Amino acid sequence: MSIMSPTDVHHEIPENVLQLVAVSKILIEQALGVIDGLTSDEQLVASSRFLPGSTLGKHFRHARDHFELLLTAISSPGPYEFSYDTRSRNVPMESSRSAAKHAFLDTIRALDEKAHTVDFDTPVTLHAVTPHMQTFQSTYGRELWFGALHCIHHWSMVRVIAGEQGINLADDFGYAPSTLVSQGREVPLGVGTSKI
Repeated sequence: MSIMSPTDVHHEIPENVLQLVAVSKILIEQALGVIDGLTSDEQLVASSRFLPGSTLGKHFRHARDHFELLLTAISSPGPYEFSYDTRSRNVPMESSRSAAKHAFLDTIRALDEKAHTVDFDTPVTLHAVTPHMQTFQSTYGRELWFGALHCIHHWSMVRVIAGEQGINLADDFGYAPSTLVSQGREVPLGVGTSKI
């Protein structure tokens, strides 16, 4: 396992790590953009007609949880082990624009400080309720990408709920990078297109 100190020179951090951290931060910044555009806290808690039980706040909290659980796991000495099913519900970020903004800004700071400190190939053990208790082996890099992809999945539902409330979102909000690339977008999620 290769550990890099946050004080390491920027160019020593592998490019793929920098890229994935950048995409993760862009996705969180998209949520911040939505939150900044809301006019009341009530918009965070308004229940969806099309996705019963869903609210903007619940989707924001749930997507953030995945980054937080992973980043918390790598903050301790290995071996790294965690469960995405261990989440807090009914927290302030679900009902307060200010709390949501601060929570996402904390996650961006944590990504900046911690995301590059563990090698992407470092093993992690996941526990999951499927509803049967399961244990899976993965890697830190794969789970960081899962956090980003999971955000995109929830942003697509945020798009539906926002539409119900008449909230306009950016054209690329809630779309996977592969979809944006296939649509010929010049700068999907703020980065140049890949040569796939």
